[in-house]
Amino acid sequence: MDKTRPHPTTHIARRMFQLLEPICLVTFLADECNEELAALGHRTYWDGYFASRAAPLGRVPAGVVHAAFYNFADGEAARHIPGAWETIPPEASVAARERGSAASLRRILGDELADSPGLVRAADLTTKAATSAPTEGRVMYAGMRTLDAPGDPVARLWHSATMLREHRGDGHIAALVGARIGGTEAHVLSALEQGIHPAESFGRIHHLPKERLATVMDGLRERGLVDTDGHFTDAGRATKQRVETLTDELATPPYDALSPAELDELITELEPITATLAATGSQ
Repeated sequence: MDKTRPHPTTHIARRMFQLLEPICLVTFLADECNEELAALGHRTYWDGYFASRAAPLGRVPAGVVHAAFYNFADGEAARHIPGAWETIPPEASVAARERGSAASLRRILGDELADSPGLVRAADLTTKAATSAPTEGRVMYAGMRTLDAPGDPVARLWHSATMLREHRGDGHIAALVGARIGGTEAHVLSALEQGIHPAESFGRIHHLPKERLATVMDGLRERGLVDTDGHFTDAGRATKQRVETLTDELATPPYDALSPAELDELITELEPITATLAATGSQ
């Protein structure tokens, strides 16, 4: 443990995830981002999602997007990439994503909080952390690092929080790969952790072919991670916990750039922002 900090680094990573995630979720849950992407000409939510999130990687083929995103089923990326970029440049999509997300944040937070010195300070400290971690092995994070940070504090806070989300996501994928947990399997374990049963009814996977889901569940049973009724075994629960613990460990490097005082200040400034977003479900 770093003795200069008040908490173990894994605790810091988990706490920052809890504080920053509601900021990132406006992209997916609020209306403004989807409206901006639709105005560009993206036909569906998922066209806009794949086109804008993958845009920092450049015009890569669908297989690269599938590998970088990790948890989508085979063929899902190819339904949107590169088609979503044929008439709409990636740069336009990522800019629309930023505009819409910042607009959602400003609407939910209100001018008093959005224009507060505390938000400006939170944006500055989040950006300091988000631009300080090594990029090796962090494909989505490295892509985000190629983008300029916005000048507007609200947009900069969203941008930097999303950069840290992608950094954490890259580490989570590494943890899953190390545990030999595929993307669909990861959704099953996540569903069970949330108390969703049967796990196949989880919203992220319920649309997949029943044969595909049956194969996934059979594989998890063979490994002893779920029982005959599709519930966690002790081994399955322990595997999920190991993945989450390693994810937290791998998510700590950005926060090494902040002094203990800066980290405490960032947490203090983010708390009212997060509370306001959580009250609306980031919508």
